[in-house]
Amino acid sequence: MANQYQVIDETNWKRAVHCVVFRNSTEPAFCVTFELDITGFLKKIKERKLSFTLAMVYAACSCANTIEEFRYRFLDGKVVLFDKIDTAFTYLNRETELFKVVNVALTDSLEEYVALAARTAADQKEYFTGPLGNDVFQCSPMPWISYTHISHTNSGKKENATPLFDWGKYFERDGRILLPFSVQAHHSFVDEIHVGKLADALQKFMEEY
Repeated sequence: MANQYQVIDETNWKRAVHCVVFRNSTEPAFCVTFELDITGFLKKIKERKLSFTLAMVYAACSCANTIEEFRYRFLDGKVVLFDKIDTAFTYLNRETELFKVVNVALTDSLEEYVALAARTAADQKEYFTGPLGNDVFQCSPMPWISYTHISHTNSGKKENATPLFDWGKYFERDGRILLPFSVQAHHSFVDEIHVGKLADALQKFMEEY
């Protein structure tokens, strides 16, 4: 069942002009990479024997849900605001070295989500179960390398406003464990200040979990 949404009255919407400007851009999305200090978070995840990848999917998507700008989408030519956004993530088949895209509803707790996501990923046989819905965040963990920049394939669909969250291989620096994390978002809805809010929310989650 799809999540609920409200259609935005663009005549009285504060982002109406900005939305139009970026909606017609050749490349309407932008991508930012930053580092997260995951020292304490990683320790707790390992102690509880949870999947770090699935824990990060939960952290990223739950934090993004708290920021309204990440829940806007285009739907049938209109701007809509979803009440809630669920998750989609890539999951590697180690035998074939091919990934599948897994859709999982966001739950209330990290532990509950990790268990549900692990079961769903294990049970899913298909690589792709169909087109992704509008009401997901798309996550692609890349734990084999650390990076300072990332780019994505472009479908050419200017109204595809699904945010993409990526992260690479974590590493140690000055006694801290750092993780490269990337956010790609549609500029019609999301500005750099909102990426900054997400970075702050994620860092707080890493420290308080």
